Amino acid sequence: MDKDFWLELKEQLLVFLIEIGPELIYALVTLIVGIFAIRIIMNILKGALRRSKVELSLKTFVESLSIFLLYGFLFFIIGSILGIKTTSFIAVFGAAGIAVGLALQGSLSNFAGGVLILVFKPFKVGDLIYVNEKLGFVEKIDILYTRIKTFDGRIITMPNGNVSNSDVDNRTMERYRRIDLDLKFSFDEDLDHIRPIIIAGMEKHPKLATHLPVDVWLNEIGEYQMKIKARCWVESVEYWPAYWEQLEAVKKELDKQGVKMPIPKHEIYKEGMAQISS
Repeated sequence: MDKDFWLELKEQLLVFLIEIGPELIYALVTLIVGIFAIRIIMNILKGALRRSKVELSLKTFVESLSIFLLYGFLFFIIGSILGIKTTSFIAVFGAAGIAVGLALQGSLSNFAGGVLILVFKPFKVGDLIYVNEKLGFVEKIDILYTRIKTFDGRIITMPNGNVSNSDVDNRTMERYRRIDLDLKFSFDEDLDHIRPIIIAGMEKHPKLATHLPVDVWLNEIGEYQMKIKARCWVESVEYWPAYWEQLEAVKKELDKQGVKMPIPKHEIYKEGMAQISS
């Protein structure tokens, strides 16, 4: 390549820098200042949310949405500095938005699901929920996903769209929850005798809701034994520890009183022989 070519290229580059250089510098400065400004705004917003009485689930959602909107506004300003007309800018973003929307229909559904969750509040951060065959405590509600932590320490991330369209069993929305113990006894046992024994065992629990009933009822007559339903109430957050402790307490109280669990028996008849039991 000859010398004239390089001189012409240098002149064109110089003209380009003179024409567009200041805008690039302004855009770069705006980007840097904008990022710092967004960080300051988010710190102020997080502090205001911490001081307010807004639920934790709403706080995380607002923070995620605010970051998205602030960066979108920053890029809009940078585009304007670079000479992109507002109408063109909106048209480009509109076209891009349609394309992205078609490609990310699931994400838009998740966003709408997150809004529905925060508006209608089927659950909040800290609740124990059962949804889509998963049981766990709600750790975070984001703009697109909900995270729960299971009893064995796993973190499960579920799309908000699926969650908002599913049946959600919120097991801590009510303060108290009933414990149901299914017990089996031989037909030889006297129900009026074992009922106060079971109640006495359950009433010893320190976290029992004493203003709610403790009761024992015959629930079903089985083939080999009668089935008893023993019920009491505890605070929802104490349900599983209390359930296991109550089951153990009832067993110990029955053992103390000499009440045995049923053993299946079979009666065999044979012609010409006496009845045989096993």
